[in-house]
Amino acid sequence: MNQNTYGQPAPRQHYQPSQPPPFYSEHPKRLRVERTLNESHALTNHVLGNSLDFEDVFSQDVLKDPRKAKYILVSRDYVLSIKFEEDVPRSVILMSQLQRKWTRAGLSKEVDVQAFDASSDGQEVYLSFLEVDVDLLVKNNEFRGEFDAKEMARLFIDVFNNQVLTIEQMLAMVVKDIKLIVVPKKVEVVGVNALSGMRAPDGQDIPSKPGFRGILTPQTQIQFVKAHDSNIKLRGAARNKPAVTLIQPGFKFEDMGIGGLDKEFSNMFRRAFASRIFPPSVVEKMGIQHVKGILLYGPPGTGKTLMAREIGKMLNGREPKVVNGPEVLSKFVGQSEENIRKLFVDAETEYKDKGEDSSLHIIIFDELDAICKQRGSKNDGTGVGDSIVNQLLAKMDGVEQLNNILIIGMTNRKDMIDEALLRPGRMEVHMEIGLPDESGRLQILKIHTHKARENDMIAKDVDLVELAALTKNFTGAEINGLVKSATSFAFNRHVKVGTLASTTADLENMVIERGDFMGALDEVHAAFGSSEEEFDGCITNGIIHFSPSIGRMLKEGELRVEQVQNSERTPLVSLLLHGPPGAGKTALAATIAKESQFPFIKLISPETMIGMNELQKVNAIHRVFQDSYKSPLSVIVMDDVERLLDYTPIGSRFSNTVLQAIAVLLKKQPPKGRRLLVLTTTTRRHVLEEMDLMDSFSSELYVENLRTLEEVNTVVKSVTLFKTDDDRRTAMATLAKSGIEGKLSVSITRLLMTIEKARQDADLVGRFVSDMSAF
Repeated sequence: MNQNTYGQPAPRQHYQPSQPPPFYSEHPKRLRVERTLNESHALTNHVLGNSLDFEDVFSQDVLKDPRKAKYILVSRDYVLSIKFEEDVPRSVILMSQLQRKWTRAGLSKEVDVQAFDASSDGQEVYLSFLEVDVDLLVKNNEFRGEFDAKEMARLFIDVFNNQVLTIEQMLAMVVKDIKLIVVPKKVEVVGVNALSGMRAPDGQDIPSKPGFRGILTPQTQIQFVKAHDSNIKLRGAARNKPAVTLIQPGFKFEDMGIGGLDKEFSNMFRRAFASRIFPPSVVEKMGIQHVKGILLYGPPGTGKTLMAREIGKMLNGREPKVVNGPEVLSKFVGQSEENIRKLFVDAETEYKDKGEDSSLHIIIFDELDAICKQRGSKNDGTGVGDSIVNQLLAKMDGVEQLNNILIIGMTNRKDMIDEALLRPGRMEVHMEIGLPDESGRLQILKIHTHKARENDMIAKDVDLVELAALTKNFTGAEINGLVKSATSFAFNRHVKVGTLASTTADLENMVIERGDFMGALDEVHAAFGSSEEEFDGCITNGIIHFSPSIGRMLKEGELRVEQVQNSERTPLVSLLLHGPPGAGKTALAATIAKESQFPFIKLISPETMIGMNELQKVNAIHRVFQDSYKSPLSVIVMDDVERLLDYTPIGSRFSNTVLQAIAVLLKKQPPKGRRLLVLTTTTRRHVLEEMDLMDSFSSELYVENLRTLEEVNTVVKSVTLFKTDDDRRTAMATLAKSGIEGKLSVSITRLLMTIEKARQDADLVGRFVSDMSAF
């Protein structure tokens, strides 16, 4: 027999015999049609006749042997099995209502009857596969029963074994005291050799062929399909169902034009689509249901909407319904909920008709947080938002569950979405679409420059690998903007001076050069990247190594960077730099952050929070930490932390709200796969100790003032205060004679301020010595 996977026959065309088959009797008999004797006879699908009427139709050995099947051809078209009963009147054939309807034979009307030889259809006379539609014999819209297709197949073979079954033939059977009508729809047939297990000369299984009718055997594979508009349910009905071709043949992921999301897409396919390409019987054996919802979340511009939009291109089925969240809202009472219900109508209708055989319906919600906010969070008094959430929850996982839907939601604010929507059974798969790594950025650059490279409009000095390295923490949208900006520089070179209305004549030589991309990098910045300008302002004078301790502190910072980058056990490291005002704590922290080369470095300073109240400060600080979690490697510098806490020594007042927020954030572990270094500066370590904040730091470094003239001399020499070494030596010698050496304590900030002030005086040496003596 055909050895296709059980229940997975290839699509077949109906087969009709090319010529009328020969019969045992040359001339048909004319018999009158009457009702069958009782219902039990009708359920066997045998017509009844008197054996005396068929003595010249069948041979005597066939007629007298009750074990041999006897087939008749009614009206030269319809094949039925016949049994003989002595109490059937002569010249009469008894047929059930379904048999009369199928053969178009009216009561008390005469029909032509001939003996039928099954081999007349060819060598392939046995059914290898049979697809059967099932419905209630008597329509009942209130019926909600469920039948086991496997048990039905056994019963079907027991009742109709060895009968010739034909496409569109109507049969009746009883399952669990419920009368059903079953109608063959597709047929595959094989010969007796395949039925007995013989193989073709090449050793392969003898294939089945599409057919029109054939003899039912215990080896026949039977697939039950719920009839159109039927409300019965078939458990395991798809045991013989072919595997669904959900993905278009020849589809390639790169065709979607989405770069840097290979892993995310693979995970989405595994969680949401993989179970749907297997026969439902396999899924049923495991006792699971398909995933109904996926939430894509992450920073803006990372490709969430693009991924969801492009899913329709890979699916070999219905076009996804794409809905922007705010489009669902309506000013009319109840209309918003109605808009949600309309999205599910097609899926509900098909699932009611076809059950597990129905196709997959995908509904995509963009900006899901616009309509599915936490219930009770809106105080508008209307309750519309809560009703929308309730309606969506009911449709996804209500009393009447649908197993043919997949909801894909997208949001930048996962924290705003109602928790009930995020539980298993609803939108249970939460997939972060984060910032692309370097290889992902290279993919995106190749996608956005594909046409230009094909048309030789990218100069040879453009290195996409270099650009991928330079675009740290760029989203896909920002890389697209970068390419557009570089293109604008290329266009601008070919615009005539003084006018924007005409262009130069050498357009055929126009290409995008490396310089165009470098200019674009100055214009387009990553929203989640480094605060380069802020950190440059913290290191205006650079780092002056006036003492060996400076090198040791930078080395200590470098070790903390390597620890965050390489250690699997400490994804979060926090370092406190404390010391007197102006000692260079901020410059050291900024240097450590910049030299880390981490893609995300941010500065939190009191200057950026002037005018903010407590809640606004907490939100601003929390937002920086949340943004850092979007990058694989991040550094946050919290400068002058006691000022962030609004500390004042008068009455020892501070903001407890901000304090608790910082304490929590300093100890909160970043998400899996994310690493964070927090550098904090303070001039009042004792205050942090009193606030119980010191336990939040992994380690601390003390940054001290300059205490020797040798250190001052190193700074003076480094910034070239004096024009000659003689002047410098004179100034240092004068300070040494003044007795300042033993009591000197000056911050690097104050020293540099003194140096710059001295530059303005004509008596440079005198001014410098005078100001330093004041320390």
